Amino acid sequence: MELQNLTAISPIDGRYRNQLQHLDTYFSEYALIRYRIHVEVEYFIFLAEKNFFKLSPAAVKALRKVVSDFSVEKAAEIKNLESVTNHDVKAVEYFLKRELDELKLSNLKEWIHFGLTSQDINNTSVPLLWIDAMEHELLPSLVNLILHLKSLAKDWQNIPLLARTHGQPASPTKLGKEIMVFVERLENQLSLLTQIPFTAKFGGATGNFNAHHVAYPKTNWQKFGNEFVEKKLGLQRQQYTTQIEHYDFLAAQMDGIKRINTILIDLCRDVWTYVSMDYFKQKIKKGEVGSSAMPHKVNPIDFENAEGNLGIANALFEHLSAKLPVSRLQRDLTDSTVLRNLGVPFAHSILSLKSIEKGLHKLLLNEEKIKQDLENNWAVVAEAIQTILRRENYPNPYEALKELTRGNAAINQKIIHHFIDGLKINTALKKELKSVTPFNYTGIY
Repeated sequence: MELQNLTAISPIDGRYRNQLQHLDTYFSEYALIRYRIHVEVEYFIFLAEKNFFKLSPAAVKALRKVVSDFSVEKAAEIKNLESVTNHDVKAVEYFLKRELDELKLSNLKEWIHFGLTSQDINNTSVPLLWIDAMEHELLPSLVNLILHLKSLAKDWQNIPLLARTHGQPASPTKLGKEIMVFVERLENQLSLLTQIPFTAKFGGATGNFNAHHVAYPKTNWQKFGNEFVEKKLGLQRQQYTTQIEHYDFLAAQMDGIKRINTILIDLCRDVWTYVSMDYFKQKIKKGEVGSSAMPHKVNPIDFENAEGNLGIANALFEHLSAKLPVSRLQRDLTDSTVLRNLGVPFAHSILSLKSIEKGLHKLLLNEEKIKQDLENNWAVVAEAIQTILRRENYPNPYEALKELTRGNAAINQKIIHHFIDGLKINTALKKELKSVTPFNYTGIY
């Protein structure tokens, strides 16, 4: 069968392609080849800037046009070359040499890929596509989600809510504050994530600039490499490497995304639970079906889908971050095939963020149910009463409240106030105790 949405093996390229196909700009085979072309061309131009050969401004412009005009058809030409070379980066080199022929620069062909190994190209291309995907896709999506959560927290900042610890009724809180818990967690992890540098390896076959040095022993190749990687590519060059990048910072970034995804799983489960408790209703879209058998159902599927996709993403990020920093001696090939899957957990993460946003937009606050649960759980003010009594040095207040409330599902306002009336305390203190309700015993947030 021809590859199309319905025949794709991965749901990223099948069922969810209409939501995720823009990510092929960063993670497709075509994208990787395009980034390789970019690095090779910029390296070639940089050699000219450092006076290894002459290159006219017109030639520089024409070479950069090779990158800007790069197409899927051109990528297919490179794949045809790869079928002969059986080496993807060598195919890029041969393609660019053909381009030099077209530009009447055949005499400079051997400066393409001069002194480099394939990983000097791969370990700069992948960080470039990664930083672009992060800055244009993941980070903006996370920031937008945080802003959305902040907006909801503000809308719900005065909504008292029965808290549940261990699944049991507990000291009331406010819905807005509970949303801010996730805002703070996400902001903290986002701050940590953005502090991790985007690094690259660039130093020849085993990281020592061997070929460069033997050809031009008087050139400071370390300085050259640093300047090229940092000023021309905008990455941070690792100073001591084998043939490949050690991937430690990339692993740290993936671990950071995993932590963010884990927080989002927690958010999805909490919102799902609030929906199941009827604290939230969901907007109904005409024509949609919640269940093939039960017509009444409006399921929280967006949060369920997000949770599932976040789990897939984290499982793959876990393997990538654990595997990539490990390579036998100066190089084995295990990183190459694993790294080609970098876009898969990224795509599942983006899909999850889209689902969460969609789900949040459907939520309708059911204040009546929230108030009803608070009214049905007057026992939660026992903590407040015994704490105030402790302040007044009343004997054994905790034990007295425990005797009254523990395991007693029938506790209501009348019972609480009857208990207060029976205490040997002054009228002002009784009034203070009776002023505490499940609706106002919500703390400072």
